[in-house]
Amino acid sequence: QVQLVESGGGLVQAGGSLRLSCAASGLDFSRYSMAWFRQAPGNERQFVAAVYSSDSKTYYAESVKGRFTISRDNAKNTVYLQMDSLKPEDTAVYYCAGATKWGRAWIYYDHQYDRWGQGTQVTVSS
Repeated sequence: QVQLVESGGGLVQAGGSLRLSCAASGLDFSRYSMAWFRQAPGNERQFVAAVYSSDSKTYYAESVKGRFTISRDNAKNTVYLQMDSLKPEDTAVYYCAGATKWGRAWIYYDHQYDRWGQGTQVTVSS
């Protein structure tokens, strides 16, 4: 069956770094555009970053641009999120998501993704 398994979350001080990984199985990973979303308590799920399937073009939320980097390794069926210069407001559960769709406009919207991981907690202390 299809599985997306996130890892790499944890507790870090403000200004620190974490690298999240999402390992996919049971799907043709190279056909999937992959994304990271996050959800803090009491908030809606929020787009963080995405990497398109065919050309690995990347997309970022304004709040993380310049600090986070999304990348993918199709040989390992894995997508990564390198998070640098972390801030307390980055604290959330981070979810990996995947979808196979044409076009680009949909990539920012969580309801367009049909594959989801279970999430990994990231906590940034001040």
